[in-house]
Amino acid sequence: MDLQAIIQTLYDNILASTWLEAVAVFFGLLSVWFAKKENILVYPTGIVSVLIYVYICLGVKLYADMGINFFYFIMSIYGWIKWSQKTAGKKTRPITYASVKEWMMALAGLVIFFVILVFILKNYTDSNVPVWDALTTAIFIVAMWLMALKKIENWLAWILGDLISIPLYASKGLALTSIQFTVFLILAVAGYLEWSSKFKMQSAKFSE
Repeated sequence: MDLQAIIQTLYDNILASTWLEAVAVFFGLLSVWFAKKENILVYPTGIVSVLIYVYICLGVKLYADMGINFFYFIMSIYGWIKWSQKTAGKKTRPITYASVKEWMMALAGLVIFFVILVFILKNYTDSNVPVWDALTTAIFIVAMWLMALKKIENWLAWILGDLISIPLYASKGLALTSIQFTVFLILAVAGYLEWSSKFKMQSAKFSE
């Protein structure tokens, strides 16, 4: 397929996009922007987006992604609570790097969720992309957990998951969502850089 054909297909898919997908994309982008800014509004805006995507993913047979969006809803409540908690006299939970133990937990969780999801999708659903669907879901589960704990590495997980999700959603004809994940990717890179900078500032202030 040449470039002109790809652009035409993308254009046709955008025209075919529903208003519901557009609303989900808007709130999804808004949520990631708030995450980048370390603003607690990441959670209420994210909740609107993920609940809509539960419905959308069911319609296009991305069952694991449907599940991950419901999991996002649960984790958004959890993250909202964690971000509201004060730590060691601080007004908000500080940004930190993951410990070795947390890295091990994240990697173990990634493998376990991936294996379980592949098994479920292959044996109990009619998904035609079980491996990729399961992989993005497992990655994003880990990313949500790390973000709830305000670990800088959450952005690395989002970056990896976004890179896989862009072509995955495009292949399903969800052009707006594919574009959304492209913007997510850019914001995730920016978020990683911004959180890393804030951590350095926090460390410098603490050492004074």
